[in-house]
Amino acid sequence: MAGKRRKNNFIDNKEMYAAFVDYRKKVDEAKANGDPKPIIPRYIGKCFLDIAEHLSMRPNFSNYMYRQDMVMDAVENCVVYCANFDPEKSKNPFSYFTQVCWYAFIRRIGKEKRQIEICDKIISKSDYGEFFEGDQMGSFSDYNMIKDSVDQRRKGNK
Repeated sequence: MAGKRRKNNFIDNKEMYAAFVDYRKKVDEAKANGDPKPIIPRYIGKCFLDIAEHLSMRPNFSNYMYRQDMVMDAVENCVVYCANFDPEKSKNPFSYFTQVCWYAFIRRIGKEKRQIEICDKIISKSDYGEFFEGDQMGSFSDYNMIKDSVDQRRKGNK
């Protein structure tokens, strides 16, 4: 079996597609009757969470400290765009919602980077020296590292 690679699918795309066909029928009926959108089935919600969780484990997303926020943003976006998936145009809901999750992750990373920049500017514009007084033992190594980082960012040397 050295030549064959075993697939490890955590979501059955055909089953997910069938669930979306059924859900889409309910959405179309509700729209025609003027009723509110039906509740997303538990299976589809679990698929959204599984897709987001597995995508967040990829090396390009796994080391962020706000990874859970990224996952929840992705699930929220999947729920928002759930009715936009058209089973007549595509038979691959897994791919569609993986892409939705990917872009949700990118947006969250951008938001967090902007927040960090704002915090850095606030610290650098304040008199941050008063925040960095060592303990009685005289250990300034952590404080000096932070001060150096702030100073470099003030000078534009990121």
